Amino acid sequence: AAVQDRLNEQEGVPSVFNPPPSRPLQVNTADHRIYSYVVSRPQPRGLLGWSYYLIMLPFRFTYYTLLDIFRFAVRFIRPDPRSRVTDPVGDIVSFIHMFEEKYGRIHPVFYQGTYSQALNDAKRELRFLLVYLHGDDHQDSDEFCRNTLCAPEVITLINTRMLFWACSTNKPEGYRVSQALRENTYPFLAMIMLKDRRMTVVGRLEGLIQPDDLINQLTFIIDANQTYLVSERLEREERNQTQVLRQQQDEAYLASLRADQEKERKKKEERERKRRREEEVQQQKLAEERRRQTLQEEKVRKSECLPPEPHPDDPESVKIIFKLPNDSRVERRFHFSQSLTVIHDFLFSLKESPEKFQIEANFPRRVLPCLPTEEWPNPPTLQEAGLSHTEVLFVQDLTDD
Repeated sequence: AAVQDRLNEQEGVPSVFNPPPSRPLQVNTADHRIYSYVVSRPQPRGLLGWSYYLIMLPFRFTYYTLLDIFRFAVRFIRPDPRSRVTDPVGDIVSFIHMFEEKYGRIHPVFYQGTYSQALNDAKRELRFLLVYLHGDDHQDSDEFCRNTLCAPEVITLINTRMLFWACSTNKPEGYRVSQALRENTYPFLAMIMLKDRRMTVVGRLEGLIQPDDLINQLTFIIDANQTYLVSERLEREERNQTQVLRQQQDEAYLASLRADQEKERKKKEERERKRRREEEVQQQKLAEERRRQTLQEEKVRKSECLPPEPHPDDPESVKIIFKLPNDSRVERRFHFSQSLTVIHDFLFSLKESPEKFQIEANFPRRVLPCLPTEEWPNPPTLQEAGLSHTEVLFVQDLTDD
């Protein structure tokens, strides 16, 4: 440590603020925006102190060397159980209960979630995240928690300006975070914030620190990095506005697209309805044409099947005058022995006659059964129908009916 301090003095590492002489601020040369505040333990002073330090140095060196070798061997044979994180939230809650039982309930508000969740919330809310790693076996941990971390002014600063996440390094979750942050000593604090669109450590505080010094260091780190959060907040607002604008444009485009699609659908449906109507009209025309053609063929067939007209001098002949619905008259002779169906076939074969009709006599007024019915399965003859030698019959149009 002394050699490093000497090298820093020779290289002229800049100082970013004026801390107390006993609390030197070191600037990380890899990233000059990460502030490291390391509190060293008192060094031996005087001849007696240096003599004791030099005498004990080999013993301490041997002791810590053997201790490290023993720990390495144990970890090689039996892996550290802290390396397996099974219940991260349970580790956090367990540490909070231990802290309150040991130091009381007056403390900063602990974030009751995993380290990853704390990072995500700090990123989403654009807030500072203060991480505290508690070394249970370190000699300064109790004094720091009792006198510094639970000081009212420290509590107020932490609760109002940042999120606070803490865990013991004896817990798997705390040990995992310890491996990521690489602390050197305890108590250890790390200030994390969103910088350059990723969560970055912007401050490291290591060693026992008094409440006033802690407040000064945290305030300085916050003030030095506040512009990044402001810039990120402005960029986020701009991105949100751009996103909202793009969303509104997309919604307007989709609305216009849906309107155009609806218009096109209606036009397509209208074209389809028009096409179906035209097809129906065409089919109706074809059906009507076939019906007329069939009707004309039927008229020709009926005309060809009519028996010849009797001679006027034939005493068994009947002269019938037909009055058609169009007020025209048709005259023809029939034989008394012929069926009334012959009369109907004759009228049906005429171009002037309607498609459907019935024949009526006046005296007495009655409808002649020219076609088979339930009452007259076989139509009677002219004589059976009571017609005289000269008759006037009326043709009644039934087409509309």
